[in-house]
This record gives sequence, structure tokens and C-alpha cells, in this order.
Amino acid sequence: MRNKVIYWIATAWLSLGMVSTGIVQLIQMKEEADMFAHLGYPAYLMIILGVWKLLGVIAVVVPKYPLVKEWAYAGFFFTMSGAMFSHFAAGDGAKEYFGPALLLVLTAVSWYFRPADRKFASAN
Repeated sequence: MRNKVIYWIATAWLSLGMVSTGIVQLIQMKEEADMFAHLGYPAYLMIILGVWKLLGVIAVVVPKYPLVKEWAYAGFFFTMSGAMFSHFAAGDGAKEYFGPALLLVLTAVSWYFRPADRKFASAN
């Protein structure tokens, strides 16, 4: 029971974070566009990441499709670790790391504590 509570709390916060940042990227909010430009990324990448984040949340939250969930978690991990590295490479301060780091931790916790029926069982 404890693991289920941890899973759902982490997954709810992860989903909220990914949906909110995904929407900000889809609508190309000025602050987000400025940050992407500062990091050296093209503006169209915001649309791609925004769509992927929203689809990833759907994959993680909806029951079944464990292989798709694995890909969504991997995508969240790569996106947030990439964001942290991008801020590091741009010489940004510690406050720019907080959001991606928090979402990275929530991704790991949600993935680790997911129930057995949401795990991918390999053929081996």
C-alpha cells in the first residue's frame, strides 16, 4: 500500500509538471522562447517537446501499454537530464536546475514505485 501511495503522489506531481511545461512550450510563452534562445535551441523544438510531454503523461497515467510507459519514462529522463546539462553548458545559476532536477527525481520515483501491472515484462 505504501508503494502505491508513493507511486501515485510522484506520478501526480510528475504529470502536473510535464503537462504545465508542455503547455507552456506548445503556446510558446515568451519566457520559454527566450530561455530556448538563450540555450541555443530553435523555437520549433518547443512544439516537439510540448507534444511529447503531453503524450508521455497520457502514456504514464493510462493503464496498460507497459512498453509505451517505459518509453515515456525514458523520454522524461532524457528530456530533464538534457535540460539540466543545457543549463550547465550555458553557465546558468542553480535556480535554473531546480525544475528539471525535481522532474527528474519525480520521474525516477514514479518509475521505481510503479505497480507490477504497469511494468514491462521482457520475454526472457
